[in-house]
Amino acid sequence: MQERRHSEQDKYKVLAVLSRHPGPGRAISMPDLYRAVYGGDPRTRINGTRKLRSLITQLRKEGVAVGSTATRSGGGYYLATAGSDLADYCRRLRSQGLKKLALEAKIRKTTLHKLVGEIQLNLQAEVPHD
Repeated sequence: MQERRHSEQDKYKVLAVLSRHPGPGRAISMPDLYRAVYGGDPRTRINGTRKLRSLITQLRKEGVAVGSTATRSGGGYYLATAGSDLADYCRRLRSQGLKKLALEAKIRKTTLHKLVGEIQLNLQAEVPHD
């Protein structure tokens, strides 16, 4: 129970920090976000930030538009706000999803159109009918 509460507190800290970083132009780097949430540096670049990345994923699954950007100077995380930032974030999500579906279609030796149709039929079949 304590771990879950700790996670909720960390989630709110992440939200508070990201609220000061709207849009990709004001993105906060992973190390800076980690320091702001946990008060110190991560032990390692990948494994040390796993918990924070998991919190970001959890926020995204809850519908919070946490965007990320990668630039030559590093990039980071930001809160996608209404307007073009949110539209760009959603467009990138859709593009990533379609690329993965196109890859699946090639592996299955079918067209993307047919695969999407099959997925749609499967989703409709899973919806409980009254």
